[in-house]
Amino acid sequence: MRLIHHFACMSLSQLLLWLVLVWYLVMVALHFEASPRLWLNALGMSLIVGSVLLLSVRQLGSAVREFWRVFRLYAIPFCVSSFSALVRDHGFYAIFAPGWHDNLIALLACTLFALGVALMRRLEQHQPASTMSGH
Repeated sequence: MRLIHHFACMSLSQLLLWLVLVWYLVMVALHFEASPRLWLNALGMSLIVGSVLLLSVRQLGSAVREFWRVFRLYAIPFCVSSFSALVRDHGFYAIFAPGWHDNLIALLACTLFALGVALMRRLEQHQPASTMSGH
């Protein structure tokens, strides 16, 4: 129930981040390369850029409050760098594959995810108040 609540209550910007992740995962699945060098380089970029981003948004003396925000600071550079390496020389235009088939699969996955979120929002609205508060 907590997962349903999370997806039901997320903002539009959070939904967009999830949709970008779904698109990324589909494209990685369709164009995967088992190259340790590619994935280690992406991990290295993630550690460097994520750490710089963390330093830039963190207030002096304050503890990191939210795991998922910090996770995103590292995950986004990893995804960008690995995606760029995977699609290099394959005719991609930004995030779009040169063939309609791959884009259609990713669009379908994003649509199904968005419909799932809409369904969870509907379920969340129809739950009694005592169930929603976790009691």
